[in-house]
Amino acid sequence: MSVVFILVGLALLVVGGEFLVRAAVALSFKLNVSRMVIGLTVVSFATSAPELLVSLQAAISGFSDISLGNVIGSNIANLGLVLGITAIISSIDVDRDFYRFNWPVMMLFSLALYYFLYYGNDLSRFEGVLLLLGLVVYLFLLIRKSRKHTKVDMEGIDDSLQQTSNFKMIIWLVIGGVALWGGSELLVDGAVDLATLMGVSERVISVTMIAIGTSVPELAASVIAALKQEKALSLGNLIGSNIFNIASVLGITAIIQPIVIQSNEILSNDIFWMIGIAFILIPLVFLPRRYEISRYKGVILFVSYVIFTGLAFLG
Repeated sequence: MSVVFILVGLALLVVGGEFLVRAAVALSFKLNVSRMVIGLTVVSFATSAPELLVSLQAAISGFSDISLGNVIGSNIANLGLVLGITAIISSIDVDRDFYRFNWPVMMLFSLALYYFLYYGNDLSRFEGVLLLLGLVVYLFLLIRKSRKHTKVDMEGIDDSLQQTSNFKMIIWLVIGGVALWGGSELLVDGAVDLATLMGVSERVISVTMIAIGTSVPELAASVIAALKQEKALSLGNLIGSNIFNIASVLGITAIIQPIVIQSNEILSNDIFWMIGIAFILIPLVFLPRRYEISRYKGVILFVSYVIFTGLAFLG
């Protein structure tokens, strides 16, 4: 039953996340928020809702390792699994903003998370506030930079949502909220039960199965786009997702319920994988063919993720 709980929980999170994104975008149009701001803030926050609900539910239930493992594992999966597989199917072009702005900010948040967890063995409310304030600064700079571009491609925005009625928007919000709440409950319960049955820690299940599950929608969309020979994936979107995972998901969770480390492996192993796989993007981008994540580079990322997952279970 634990596997069923996990699968149903993930399905509910996907459905709830989709309805919440649509409702959030529709509401933003009603409030006359600019399309650029919707893409850079509203969509990003809404798509982080599944991870937020899972982390919050786990922290409140006393399973802090699931809160941390969910975010750390998702960040590793975004770069190792999603970016790796997509690059194997079709090479990805990298713009200069990657190493001038997006990558340094992601590394800064990753190192800040390690610092907060290392000194104190937890993520306190104050540190959660600092992460959120850092996110506000990042978004301010991101919006200011975007205003300088004549054309900004915003994914996840359907212009037809401008015509959404208030009744339909409320229904979407209700469905999204209930599905996210129910999905997070089932996912956390299922993960704890499965970890007990398999004789592994909740941390192992969270950094592998839960992390992969929450990355499946993004992976599916990226693979379909790559197979169609469309622009497969915006590397900036993945980097932004990792920043939001740390700053908003863990930041908000820590403010509501401080996160205490229960497994030493999170500090001695998992977070180093997260920082390491993010760091190697720089040499990969500049090696032989510059500004491109080619197929063999995708293989390196994917193999790294497979090794990480294997070691998590073996450990």
